[in-house]
Amino acid sequence: MATTDHASKSTDVPLVEERPHQKGMPESPDSVMVSLAGAMTLGLEKGKFAREEIVLRGLNVLMTYQENCSANCSYCGVSRERRVARDERTFIRVKWPVVKVDELIERNNTIKHQMRRLCVGMLANPKSFGHSLQVIEEFKQRTDLLISGLITASLIKSKDDLQKIKDAGADRVDIAIDAATEELFERHRGRPVKGPHRWDHFWWVTEEATKVFEPGTVGIHLVVGLGETEKELLESCQRAQDLNVVTHLFSFNPEPSTLLGDHPQPPLGQYRRCQLGRYLINELGVNIHHFRFNRSGQVVDYGLAPEDLDVVIDSGHPFVTSGCPDEHGQTACNRPYGNGRPSEPMRNFPFVPTPADIQDIRAQLWSDWEGDDHAADDGAMG
Repeated sequence: MATTDHASKSTDVPLVEERPHQKGMPESPDSVMVSLAGAMTLGLEKGKFAREEIVLRGLNVLMTYQENCSANCSYCGVSRERRVARDERTFIRVKWPVVKVDELIERNNTIKHQMRRLCVGMLANPKSFGHSLQVIEEFKQRTDLLISGLITASLIKSKDDLQKIKDAGADRVDIAIDAATEELFERHRGRPVKGPHRWDHFWWVTEEATKVFEPGTVGIHLVVGLGETEKELLESCQRAQDLNVVTHLFSFNPEPSTLLGDHPQPPLGQYRRCQLGRYLINELGVNIHHFRFNRSGQVVDYGLAPEDLDVVIDSGHPFVTSGCPDEHGQTACNRPYGNGRPSEPMRNFPFVPTPADIQDIRAQLWSDWEGDDHAADDGAMG
């Protein structure tokens, strides 16, 4: 893949000044950023979860460096040109403290918790691939956690690189594609924002990963609300499913002082319909060709009888966080703050929704729907 950087004149995303590097900050592989939920669970941060049903099942960490991430994704809290002091930065709008790996391992092994999986995330930094392998190896040797690798695909040059992640101790990998279409990927992650990422390469890495890891153990991340239609989002879910790759959904949530800091969240109805469609595609094997969409790209029909769709909705499972599982097949990476702060409406439930939650979900599901009066012919992928 070519990485020559040519800024596009067609983007509507403004460019801003690059942040200075933060000298003296601890770096990987000795230290990592830790999700706020994980830091709370291990006693590194004070706080409690907003709902008593929330129990953290997975620990998320991310590589960290004094220099900025070399990528500049328009929505990302660690983007190169984010206009905020490095020591005040957030990721997914919550704090990610920097912690020594040794301390994390010690706390994991001595503090009572219910976490069953570790997710080790890379940054777009040349050192990040090798350092993530070291962190995976450390946790594999010294803990009983299952391990996932969250891949920055631009760092992967061959299938051998993916084999190294597996050999280090990861049994699953995810590729954060994020944008559902090539045009949106380019606009928000590629040349217009002076970023290194390329759509074709991310999908190539996804397909190569299925040749290294066991069937069903490769996933992608997609973010709802970057400008795609529901049809386009679910077409990418189907593309992944055709590769035996599961999709993990996130709702866009504007990170202050990023290039998309003023961009609105997608309506809850839009997100709920995408969650339901993803679940049907990934978990029940319903092909998108059975779906119908209106001319705005909104879901009109999922191709199921109403009574069958009601059973799926009432189960609550489509709206539970889609993440890597534990040894029993239950979601371990349940990310309580993966879409925003606890004061905001819960978009991904880190537990099975209660009957009261299901009632709210039903009210949200079609709340912004434009109707079926201008329906497209079918859900065939174009």
